[in-house]
Amino acid sequence: MTFRVHILGCGSATPTLRHAPSAQLVEHDACSYLIDCGEGTQLQLRRSKVSFQHMQAVFISHLHGDHCLGLIPLLSSLALLGRTKILHLYAPAEYEQLYRAEMACYCPQPGYDIVLHAMDTTAQKVIYEDRRISVTTLPLQHRVPCCGFLFREKGQLPHIRRDMIDALRIPISQINNIKNGAGWTDADGHVYTHEQLTLPARKPRAYAYCSDTAYMPTLHEAIAGVDLLYHEATYADDNSFNALRYHHSTARQAAQVARQANAARLIIGHYSSRYSDENILLNEAKDIFPDTLLANEGLVIDV
Repeated sequence: MTFRVHILGCGSATPTLRHAPSAQLVEHDACSYLIDCGEGTQLQLRRSKVSFQHMQAVFISHLHGDHCLGLIPLLSSLALLGRTKILHLYAPAEYEQLYRAEMACYCPQPGYDIVLHAMDTTAQKVIYEDRRISVTTLPLQHRVPCCGFLFREKGQLPHIRRDMIDALRIPISQINNIKNGAGWTDADGHVYTHEQLTLPARKPRAYAYCSDTAYMPTLHEAIAGVDLLYHEATYADDNSFNALRYHHSTARQAAQVARQANAARLIIGHYSSRYSDENILLNEAKDIFPDTLLANEGLVIDV
């Protein structure tokens, strides 16, 4: 089953010609979920060649412009494209007044339902759930209310052993019962257990998106064991003072979170424009957590 992340933008609040503002698309099975929506996100989405129509929900981490100013143009474009399916929008509670005013001005009749959900950015809470995936907020420490998001697959039922089903001539009508824990007794009274008739399902995968935040010594507890972690890395060690001052993280601090969380892989992004060579950030992160990648527009990574 597909579970991948498309990097649409990985720049900071002072974007350069090399990077677009923050935006990512999480693709799972036949659905997609947008995280943050900086300026130009819809252009990046077109370049990614992922269908707009499969978008189930949008998640806005906080209200700095490089994370949300592309949202109203995107919603307007969806209307022009003839979208009819409902879209769920999750954003900090402070966004509602601005959202209502902008929609009234630029997109008063979108032609599809948009449901705005006000998030409590101070609480770790499941805010979205469908049959495939759940999304939990991750409270972060920034200059404005801000949270990250933990995407976790729902647990799958075990796989049926087709060889056993065929050998024992178990009726198709019993397969769902067996998947849900039942065994099977044949005509001679021999009992075959659920474990004998199935193979364990694949472990559910998880992706954590940690937007703008100061280093949080306890963040790893909420994202323990994730398969993929995105953590901002605005500065290198040479600007650790600015990281503290502006509530951002260094690359080394992002790697510390990944190591503490026992994550499988780390992506760093949200680079300050002062770094023309982002390998400085990559090398500092790799000192702590070797399996680190630089986020770049167009990067697609499987979870």
